[in-house]
Amino acid sequence: MHKSASPHQRGVALFVVIIFVMLSMLLALWASRTAWFNEIIVGNDADYQRAFEAAQALLQDAELDIRREQANGQACAINDQDENVCRRGNGIERPPAEDQDIGTLLAHLDTNGGTTKCRNALCVKRTSEQDFWNNADPKKGITLAEMEGVGLANNLPPVGARYGQYTGATTGAASNPILAERGEGRGGWYWIEVLPYIKNANSSGLIPNNTSYLLDISLDTYVVYRITAIAHGLKSNTMVVLQQTYARQRRKD
Repeated sequence: MHKSASPHQRGVALFVVIIFVMLSMLLALWASRTAWFNEIIVGNDADYQRAFEAAQALLQDAELDIRREQANGQACAINDQDENVCRRGNGIERPPAEDQDIGTLLAHLDTNGGTTKCRNALCVKRTSEQDFWNNADPKKGITLAEMEGVGLANNLPPVGARYGQYTGATTGAASNPILAERGEGRGGWYWIEVLPYIKNANSSGLIPNNTSYLLDISLDTYVVYRITAIAHGLKSNTMVVLQQTYARQRRKD
């Protein structure tokens, strides 16, 4: 004669089923949270790489601005619709072409460059805190907002330069989208500090008392440039800062 399971046995089976259902829900939740976390990591890394590439492009654009060239090595192409291109407009400062231009430019920037000592992306050497991109308090020195500001409130020209502003370089549909951004606190900027170089640069050694390490620098104009480029990612918490020192050497015939 067959006997049915007792109520106590049926209660234990229900409890086991509930436990398995809860474990399945926890596993599904863990898997979804892991996938979401991995997506955040991948997205942040992609945004950083995009901003890094934009900052590199800004450094190259600044070099072309200094040399007054296009990316193909030809002379800067004049744009009749935009006097910023090739810095040909009145009141637009230019990198010094001769030694006697250096002092004149620096004095002009120091007097007319406001608190940032910059005009049209050309600056005197910063003497305050160097990492202005980390400063949001005007009481502690120049802020990132001031360096990225256009200066319209004080009737000043732009402090920094956008990509292609002075070279005429353009962005297309396949270009880095950060370079095309023009909103406040978005996109990318560069600044060029003009640093006079010593006259006897060709005969001085960077490492004293060791002639094997002399660096032969042939300069047309005895000035070097420190370029700072900042690119904001498409995400609000992404920013890349790159700096380089650039010396325009004399080209051989």
